[in-house]
Amino acid sequence: MTGSLTGRGGGWYRFRDTWVLPASPKAVFDAVVDLAAYPLWWRDVRSVSRVDEDTAELVCRSRLPYALTVRMHRDRQDEREGRLRVLLSGDLEGTLAGALVAVGNGTRLEITQEVEARKPLLRKLDRVARPVFRINHALMMRRGQHGLRGYLGASAG
Repeated sequence: MTGSLTGRGGGWYRFRDTWVLPASPKAVFDAVVDLAAYPLWWRDVRSVSRVDEDTAELVCRSRLPYALTVRMHRDRQDEREGRLRVLLSGDLEGTLAGALVAVGNGTRLEITQEVEARKPLLRKLDRVARPVFRINHALMMRRGQHGLRGYLGASAG
């Protein structure tokens, strides 16, 4: 996994991460679009509630003493092209996009998030806590990649 963060200040963040997973692009695509299963493999995703056919609400919490509630609304989902994108609202507003590329016997999943923190605590602490938020994001993504690797391995067995 690699990750980077740049900020525009005022709670704006851009995260880029790359996960290399030991499964076919189809298996990875199927797993990442199945939001209801996230709590099975990503321990930071505490709950998922379906809002409608294209929208789900996720509650996420890592080791920091706050939870984020985010609605994810499907904007693009193209398995053939290996592309997906959701619009985010709630404690984070913006977009989350994924691109899948076959590599060797696996898949590279490139993840880009462009978000504005809307949760008042995050906005208030942004100036001084930005490095902590960056580290927290990196750790959450590492746990997500590790969890998805295990989930995909279990699914193949």
